[in-house]
Amino acid sequence: MLRLEQVSLDIDGRRLLDNVSLDCPAGSVTALIGPNGAGKSTLLSLMAGDRVPSAGRVLLDDVEPTRLSARELAARRAVMPQDSMLHFAYRVRDVVHMGHALRDLPPDEDEQRVADAMAQVEITDLADRNAMTLSGGEQARTTFARIRVQQTPIVLLDEPTAALDLRHQEQLLQRSAAWARQGHCVVAVMHDLNLAAAHADRLALLENGRLVAEGTPWEVLESQRLETVYRQRVAVMTHPERGCPVVVTAP
Repeated sequence: MLRLEQVSLDIDGRRLLDNVSLDCPAGSVTALIGPNGAGKSTLLSLMAGDRVPSAGRVLLDDVEPTRLSARELAARRAVMPQDSMLHFAYRVRDVVHMGHALRDLPPDEDEQRVADAMAQVEITDLADRNAMTLSGGEQARTTFARIRVQQTPIVLLDEPTAALDLRHQEQLLQRSAAWARQGHCVVAVMHDLNLAAAHADRLALLENGRLVAEGTPWEVLESQRLETVYRQRVAVMTHPERGCPVVVTAP
């Protein structure tokens, strides 16, 4: 579904990504993790086709995104950017409708999908509000509803839970996991290792633009590796209900 083959990116003489190869199959959630400046968001921008790699290839269903038109890209991948702040005074309902802007969908389906997407992220009561008056979390949920409406096989999320409270973090990630179970490919940049471990099928750990580990949460979240990458002592335990790893800092 989504493949990176020996991808590197150089900007202004600096190598931001170095020889990254990664497969993100349909039916899975892949979390990109790593410390600040590791290259997570940069890698996601290559996946989205917003940047062109200096070397290697990014393939969306065996096609390089840079070879696709804007309409073709909109049919293949949806992107939730790191900054979900809305800078135009549209109604919330109209922002969610933008998910259909480059999609050819029947009008009756369009209205129902918008209503369903807003209900799923609990913003139905905000439908007629000026989007610029929303809180950061409400704007993030509005953006997530927009990409749900877009109905693409590939979904790219850049720090989707950063502005959300506990309930809405869990809700958004459960929706994303359900999306994957329906056959979509979901890739998310995440700073919270515990949320990533709880909801992602696979983790890709980046450090200084390089992929240093990739696999299941238990395979990647090894304490010695995390201490080396994050330069912080940690303990890795088992979640009492989910059975996934839980990472806590140690003095």
